[in-house]
Amino acid sequence: MALVTLQTIFQDTFPAYEQRHALPAHVRRAAHAIMQCRTAALGGHVQACPDGHMARIWYNSCRHRSCPQCAYLQTERWLALQQARLLTCDHYHVIFTLPHDLNPLWLANVPVMTSLLFQAVRETLCTLLADPQYLGAQPGILAALHTWSQTLVLHPHVHCLVPGGGLTPAGQWVAVRRGFLLPARVVMAVFRGKMVDAIRRTVARGELALPEPMGPQQVLNLLNRLGHPRKTKWNVRIMERYRHGAGVVTYLARYLRGGPIKNARLVAFDGARVTFLHRTRQEGTAAPQRITLPVADFLQRWLLHVPMPQTRVVRSYGLYHPSHAAALAVCRAALGQPPLEVPAALDWQTVCAQRGDAHPERCPTCGQRLVCTSVIPRGGAPPPLRAGEYAA
Repeated sequence: MALVTLQTIFQDTFPAYEQRHALPAHVRRAAHAIMQCRTAALGGHVQACPDGHMARIWYNSCRHRSCPQCAYLQTERWLALQQARLLTCDHYHVIFTLPHDLNPLWLANVPVMTSLLFQAVRETLCTLLADPQYLGAQPGILAALHTWSQTLVLHPHVHCLVPGGGLTPAGQWVAVRRGFLLPARVVMAVFRGKMVDAIRRTVARGELALPEPMGPQQVLNLLNRLGHPRKTKWNVRIMERYRHGAGVVTYLARYLRGGPIKNARLVAFDGARVTFLHRTRQEGTAAPQRITLPVADFLQRWLLHVPMPQTRVVRSYGLYHPSHAAALAVCRAALGQPPLEVPAALDWQTVCAQRGDAHPERCPTCGQRLVCTSVIPRGGAPPPLRAGEYAA
């Protein structure tokens, strides 16, 4: 059975899909990058043994952040840096989710709504944790935006990693009390108030496009309903504490690049339907379930989540913001950590070695280092391979 990948699905179906649908330019660029990734269309080079024992073709990667095929190295580099910066204390995973009633406003104003969501999350956590009733200190926050659910429908939410402590105005490290970060109901109420108020003020300034068929009064009615504590539930989850934050950072890194679905979740594609795996929170540890969609629906869902250019989907605040390096250093010293040393950028050879993958740089016959013998231009035809040679 042929391997199902996002690239094969797009190569087979997207050319016809884009003829029938009006798509933004950045979405078309993402789709075409995925279709061309590691093919002759992007060019490449030939590596060969100096004595002619073997040769192989390497095609260039598209490096688009929505491509699941070439995101691994950039993700590992980001993960190594964040793990080096983490404080050695308990961490908490906090998830802020927008009500689905706001999805039409989100789709019509993705950049503005993204900024408002991050702003509301930051203000909620920083305001509450600065209150002496809870912590009375400046926290660190690492926040990542996800816009999808496991079934790829629109589901904007922000995952936050928050250390179980902070830096007081007096410059001292203080830990949370009794292993308790914040009461979820209080966080939900503050988040709801800040998000609704931010949207209301943005509408009043005329900076939000109103989706059809909503008018100004309909938007205000929606905000009044969403702001009422008994009419709409705002989902804020504070997960159990983690003895370290590495696991949550690793989770965030998986979705830093590569789009909303990885190739490992794709099960089948017959030209008309796509089957993939998904989990639901209610299933807990149950085996993933299968969902089958018409290919047009699958493409439509996936394309919703291509980030607009210049959108920062991962942001840091407080102690974890780069401008607060001195405050982070004080906290590290208080926790007995050495001064932060920024790790060297990983290269693909090191990453392959860490994964245990065999990635030969030398000829398996004579042991000589492989050298670049020719460059394949973009869109150029690859050179013919002789027996024993292969394309990578």
